[in-house]
Parts: sequence; structure tokens; C-alpha cells
Amino acid sequence: MTGAGESWSERLSALDAGFLDLEEPNAPMHVGFLAILEGRCPTQREVVDLIASRLPRVPRCGQKVATVPLDAGRPVWVDDPGLDLGAHVFRTTLPRPGGLPELKRLAAQLFARPLDRTRPLWELWLVPGVARGRFAVVSKTHHCMVDGLAGVDLVSALMDAGPSPDGLVPPRRAPRPAPGRLGLLFDALADQLRQPLDLARGALSPADGGRNALAELAGGLAPLLGIGALGPAPDSSLNQAVGPTRLLETASLDLAEVKRVKAALGGTVNDVVLAVVAGALRALLLSRNEEVTGELRVLVPVNVRRAEARGTFGNQVAAVFCPLPVGERDALARLRRVSAAMKGLKAGGQARGAVALTRLGDLTPPAIAAMAARFRPAGRWFNLVVTNVPGPQAPLYLLGRRLLACHPVIPLSTVTTVSAALLSYDGSIDVGLLGCGERARDLPTLARAIPAALAELATLAKRAAPAAP
Repeated sequence: MTGAGESWSERLSALDAGFLDLEEPNAPMHVGFLAILEGRCPTQREVVDLIASRLPRVPRCGQKVATVPLDAGRPVWVDDPGLDLGAHVFRTTLPRPGGLPELKRLAAQLFARPLDRTRPLWELWLVPGVARGRFAVVSKTHHCMVDGLAGVDLVSALMDAGPSPDGLVPPRRAPRPAPGRLGLLFDALADQLRQPLDLARGALSPADGGRNALAELAGGLAPLLGIGALGPAPDSSLNQAVGPTRLLETASLDLAEVKRVKAALGGTVNDVVLAVVAGALRALLLSRNEEVTGELRVLVPVNVRRAEARGTFGNQVAAVFCPLPVGERDALARLRRVSAAMKGLKAGGQARGAVALTRLGDLTPPAIAAMAARFRPAGRWFNLVVTNVPGPQAPLYLLGRRLLACHPVIPLSTVTTVSAALLSYDGSIDVGLLGCGERARDLPTLARAIPAALAELATLAKRAAPAAP
């Protein structure tokens, strides 16, 4: 805690800083969502007042990134003394005739633009006229601020569980002063000296949590070596240098249908989702007249956030590299292979290896970590990212307007032309697909193939289910 008038800053973790380092002109590193809501579109002032009232719940929305002189340490969060929420909340209109196709084109254009690093790293766009009695919200938040679960928490903090908004009186905000340049430099150097000492001290003190950290690091070394031995991902048209433009497509799946498939055919909900994505990717590649025989490798983020850490920001995720059997013709066989692969990855502790990699990143000098983040061949460890995040199963409301659908969006790397994000909300799994405008013009094919792949599994599930008495 800081006293009145004392400077304040909070250092980014190595993982959070890595998303800043990964960003390039053609590969902005923000996540977000395209949401559809019921009712009259609120004004910019109404939403600004709402966010002002919720800032205590989402303090990162009032903080910006400050760099350390000479790159002597990872960047820090500081309060933005000139915070202007009106510079983050925008209202725009759709080109004629208006509707979902125009909305997706607009959202794709917004996602192609990087965020302004001199301000808090988020934007919210209000879009009226999507359909009769409906409007849209496009949200962008830099990945250094949130992971999937933190993004869900952010949405939940800004929305209400019922039609009547609560807490609309803006609280007084007194930004804490940021350290000066010398203060940032000395704090960074002190942190670099302190961290390995704290880890070593904790290993010798049973009362300290450092022993667990050291054990976590040691326990993850073997799986970490396994990750390093994976080698490059299979060659695919999904991996090309991305251009500056983006395409956005959406789809929705019935969560109850996914659970029926799980119950009848086995696996987990996530296994079914990955099998659906595998079937859809197979359809996409076949439509490109590619020879589809083998597997693709997808990076699947895994939540490692403890229950008591819900509501905090930053990234607390590990990753596993899952093979998707796109060469398998049979949908049931694809599901069983995905399920077996995920079981093997969990048993082999690949996620622990990824956590260990994060721990090592926290101990790595920042200049070296930044160079490692930009090491381009690392992007070929996987063909694409697929994330599936559990969300609230009860309706949410924005200023009394019901949230009907929320399609998540995750960024592209410099060499991945498609990304897929899924979010369960109020009985549906909403899908957001982001594609490179130059290299993935057939993204609508993938969007159509996703519900078709689930329908194929649902048909098999009905055949496998026992007949009703």
C-alpha cells in the first residue's frame, strides 16, 4: 500500500510483458469481443458514466504502461493522471444497409488497429442499428491486461446480473503519482536482485510460499524439455506472413447439444469443442484443395488462475500443444483421438512445463526476454490458437439492455492467419474467428463448417443413445 502522495507502480509479469513485446504493426496483441444486445443503444455519456462508477472493480482501465529507462526492467502499471474515459468509449454507425455483414466488417477494421500505448490499453465501441431493436458493442483490450478468464471478469464487472443497474454514482478518483525515471530504474534493478533471492529464501523457509514456487519450477522442467522437443508445427496454408487487414466471422453452438454429444460419445466439453474445430478445419483445408492427411497442432491456453485470484487482471494461463487429427475422415474417431491426446497432455504435465517457462521468464533479464519473444520461428510451434473459455450461464445486462451473444476475439501472430475463440454464455457457445484479410478470405467457409461439424457429432450421439422406453 502507498500513503497519501507516495508514488505507486506495479510491475508487469514476464508473460504480460511478453504480449507487449510480441506486438508488431501487422500483429496487434489485443483481445476483445463482438457483443449483440437488445434494446436502444446507449449514448457515449451513459457508458462513460457507467465505467466511471465501476473503476474500483476494474482499476486497470484507469492505468497505463510506463517503460523503464534503458529497458532495465519490465514495464510497470501506473495510474493515468489525465484519464479521459471519453477517449476510450466511441459511438459509430454502420454503413448502409446496416446489419450483421456490415457489423463484422466494421469490427474487423477496428481489430486491425493497434491500441494507443500512451493511454490505458482498451477501447469500447457502441454500434446502433445492427437489427431492429438491437445494437452491438465492440471491445478491445490489450492482451497484457487480461487473459480469457480475466476478460470474462471484466465483462461481468461492467455489466449487471439484472435489468436494474447498480453503483452508478461515480466515485472520487485520486490518481497516485507515478515514480520518476530514476525511481523506475532503481525499482527495476532492485526487483531483479530481489526476485531470485526471495525464491531461494522461500525454499529454505517452510512458512514462505517460495518453496511451492521452487517446487513448481523444478517439477515443470521435465515437461518443459518435452515442449522444446516438439519441433516445428506441420506445414499448412494456415501459416503465412499476415498482412495489415482483418476479417471477422461468428458462429454459435448450442451448449446443451455439446453436452449431449459429450454424454453419448465420451470426453469432456472441451474435447468436443476441439473435435468440432478439427472437423471445421478439415472442411476449410479441403475447400482449398489441399491434401489433408495428418494433424495440425493447436495451442490451447489452460487456466492456472486459483479460485481466490478471480477478479484480478493480467495473464495467469499456461498452454498445451494439442494435435488435431484433421486428416481423420470419421467424426467419432476425431473426437476419440482428441480426447486421448488431451488426457495424455494432462498426464504428461505439459501445462506444468508452460508454467515453469513463465517462472523462468520472471527470472530472465528483460532485454533477453524481449528478444526471445520476438524470435519468429517460435511462432511455428503451432498452426493456430484455439481457446475455449467458460462464461456466465445467466443473462447479463448493460444499462438494462440484455446481452444476447458475446463472440470473443483473440489476435493473430505474425505467422498464423486464423484464430478461433469460443465463450460459453447463457446456454450458447459463441464463436469468434479472426482471419488475415490477405491470407484467409475464405474465413466464412470455416464459420459455416463449425456448426456443421457439431451437427455431424450430434447425429452420431443420437445413434449411440439408448432408445426411449
